[in-house]
Order: sequence, then structure tokens, then C-alpha cells
Amino acid sequence: MKTVSSLLDTAWHERYRKIAALNIRSSIYDVTNRCNLRCKGCFFFSSGEHEAAAEEMDLEKWRTFVQKEKDRGVNLAILIGGEPTLYLDRVEAFFRTMPTYCATNGQIRVPRDRFPDMMVGISLWGDEEDEEALRGKDTFAVSSRNYAGDPNAYYLYTITPKQVGRTERIIRKIEDVGLKVHLQLLTNDEQVDGFFWTKDKLKDVRAEMDDLLDSYPRTVISCKYYHEVITTGKMLGRTFGWSECPSVTEQLDDRNPQPKRLIRFIRWASDLQTRHRCCTSATRDCSTCKDGAAHMSWVMVNKRDHLASAKDLQNWIEVYEMFAKLYRFIPW
Repeated sequence: MKTVSSLLDTAWHERYRKIAALNIRSSIYDVTNRCNLRCKGCFFFSSGEHEAAAEEMDLEKWRTFVQKEKDRGVNLAILIGGEPTLYLDRVEAFFRTMPTYCATNGQIRVPRDRFPDMMVGISLWGDEEDEEALRGKDTFAVSSRNYAGDPNAYYLYTITPKQVGRTERIIRKIEDVGLKVHLQLLTNDEQVDGFFWTKDKLKDVRAEMDDLLDSYPRTVISCKYYHEVITTGKMLGRTFGWSECPSVTEQLDDRNPQPKRLIRFIRWASDLQTRHRCCTSATRDCSTCKDGAAHMSWVMVNKRDHLASAKDLQNWIEVYEMFAKLYRFIPW
């Protein structure tokens, strides 16, 4: 019987030990239905989720809700929207109660005197041309001024098919403002012409992501096994999709048989009552989903299947380490 101890040498076993005790239990929260941008490809608006529930306006109800979530066992609140920084009092209700991560477009700076060590992930959808086409403006020009040198912020660089072959300039720009970057891929939810993935494009972007990691190891927070999984949609011979996704809201998960899934995961709407289907949207075709966190979680919940060989287990460790770094459970 293969075990962790039998597969790992001393150095790898120490890396495993540091993450094995984390016991991360996350859920996702829509802080608001509003946003100061309207991006083509944003699942929140393209799916109509911004109209699924009326926002809870009573701050005391937010505080009570967050405490109930902590009591439910959640130890990582992932805040999305809309744009969470439009309602910093709601963000603070989470931050004062449990480990909190805020996903933002970076156009409003999180005040560090109020949120000194909250991890902030700043969305970036390519170079200036792609940002103008998909988001209506060059968001980097603003977000880089707001967060330059911030040790608790990094860019979520969503690579589009048009970016293939041109990503290194973006990485250098991010490095030059003293920030780190995590790589993910665009899911073209709004079917924008020119932004569809092909097999050849996915093959090329995987090689490019690998090269970026090799060339900028102190700036790019990633690993090559993640690149393989997200570009191929495959893990250990299995295919990502509805029957495999781990990030489905517990009460809405009627799959039979049940796959390995995130324990007690819920994606909450901003009324603090409505639950969304999954970490993205009910209108997304799961077979085309490129969501980075969903693919990371897919690897993470399937540890036992990665005990087939030392290399498989090392791949699992690297993905778990990456997730833990991105959400501030272990240092960069």
C-alpha cells in the first residue's frame, strides 16, 4: 500500500506537513450586485446573478451572518461581487471575524490602515488593447498605482486567446510595480468574437505559462501541473465538468454519484439567503469552464488519487501550496 511517507523524501514530506494541517474550509460571498465596470465575460452579469437577489442593506445582519458562517466551520471567506470595495463596511464584517480574501478590479484602493493584511486579488484581463475591448478601460493604469509594492496584493492575470505569445510584457509590468501574479484563463461566457480557445491555442498557452514560471519564479505564483490541468481539462485521465467539479453549493448538489467536493462549500448571494449553484454561474457550460480556483480545488480534493506515484503526490502538493499562498495561509 502506497502512503505519503513511502512516496516522499524528507524535503517533500516537510512541504506536505506544512499544508496537511491547514484544513481550509472556504465559501464564496457576493458582497454586492453593483460594479464600477461592466466586463464582457464576467459570469456574474452575463448569467443574471446580479438580479437573483436584493442586497441586504442592514450591516448588523451582515455581521450576524458572518459569525454564523464562522460557527459553520468556514475559515476562508472569498469575497466577490459585483465589486466588493464599493461596500467596505461589509468587507470589514468578514475581515474582523475570519481570514478574508477580496477579489477586486483594483479601481478603488483597499485602505491598509483599515485592512492591514487582508489578501487582495486584482483582476487583469490582458494588455491595454484587450482590457479596452473586454472591460472598457485599461484597468492596470489605475490598479497599479493603487497597489504598487503592496505585500498583500497580487494580480489575477486572466489570459485571453489573443494574449498568447504576448504575455511576458504583462508579467514584466507587474514585476516592475513590485507585485506578484497568478495565471488563469478566460472563459468566454459572452461569446465575444476573437476570444475563443482552440486546442492549438491551449497547447501554446500552456507552454507559455510554463516558460513564464521558469523565467519569473519570484513573481509568478503557479505550478506546471496546474497549467496542465487548466489547459487540458484533464486530471489523472479524468475530464473536468459538472460530474467532477468540487465547487458546487452543498444544498444544491444533487449529483449521483457524488464526486469529491469542497466540504460545506456554499456560494452566497448578497441577500445572505439565496445560494448560487457553484463558484461561477448556473448558466456556464461546465465543459468549457476555465475557472482557476475550481481546477485547483479539483486537484486538492482528490489527494487519495494522487498517491499513485511520488510524482503524482508532488504535483498535488505543489497545487495545494499554490492555493495556500494565494489565500495567505502560507508565505509566498
